[in-house]
Amino acid sequence: MVFLFRDKSFINVFFLAVLSITVHFHFFMEAPLIDTNSGSNDGLLSLILDRYILSLPASVRFLLYHALVLVQAIRLNMAMNELRMYPSATFVPAMTYVLLTAMLPQWCAISPALVTNSLVIWIFIKLSRLYNHPSPKTLLFNTGLIAGLSVICYHPMAILIGVVLFALAVVRPFRLAEWLVLLIGVVLPYYFVLSALYLSDRLPAIASMLPDFYLGLPAGSNDKILLWGLGYLALMLLFGLFFWQVSIGRMVIQIRKNWGVMMVLLLTLLPVPFIFQLGGLESGLLVLIPISAFATNAFANPRNLGLPNLLFILALAVIAMNNWHLLKN
Repeated sequence: MVFLFRDKSFINVFFLAVLSITVHFHFFMEAPLIDTNSGSNDGLLSLILDRYILSLPASVRFLLYHALVLVQAIRLNMAMNELRMYPSATFVPAMTYVLLTAMLPQWCAISPALVTNSLVIWIFIKLSRLYNHPSPKTLLFNTGLIAGLSVICYHPMAILIGVVLFALAVVRPFRLAEWLVLLIGVVLPYYFVLSALYLSDRLPAIASMLPDFYLGLPAGSNDKILLWGLGYLALMLLFGLFFWQVSIGRMVIQIRKNWGVMMVLLLTLLPVPFIFQLGGLESGLLVLIPISAFATNAFANPRNLGLPNLLFILALAVIAMNNWHLLKN
């Protein structure tokens, strides 16, 4: 199956759609849930999903979930190919992303984390253009603005502010003016929100727009089905990092810088479910972008298809258990 996606052909978009429907086949029995983390204050997207999406028919939710996953997978695939992050341009990054979205039962829902993954990809693309950019201040301001807006939309994205700061340190030499421009972009959305609340005499409402930090294990983290999924994600990440380490010596400096940004994303987003405990395991979906990027190396880099096919079959086995578990419950 992996060999189908090693070719950069438009027909692979159809194969991606088939793969997405297959790995989420339980949606034929029960439409995707709308996970708004009721009872927790985690941003504007939860309110939008609760008010406008929750009441949609099952068929519309089915199409919306697959559309979100496929658009994100194709956008990630295009970005990685344009940046030449792998030896050849393929559809394997998109395949990996679609495959891993079905790895945990908590990820099989329309949630704020799923929607904001589009912003994670967008921020990565912006950061990857910083190296040797002719006008970095404009780019940095836009990146900071996106990061600030994403926090208002989904509070666990607050950790992305750390990502853009670390990534700036990785990609460019220190220049105080650039750091200030980035911070101004991050703060500006909250400045406008604060001004609007002040003018409407609702200033105390700003507390509901600030992230809440709760250290601890996310609920349901000892579930056996979940442990199988987490184990497979860890296995894929290890294999991906191994093949990435083998190939990184042959990469030019700019591509190494881009992988450095992706590594910052990985290390920074991994602890999100433990820092924003009320976000639950659903918030862990944010780390799927960097995990997919590194795991793609295990599918795309080996010349012999034995290991990639074995990893693909293992993924389907774990996904089948997840689907059976979701159908029973």
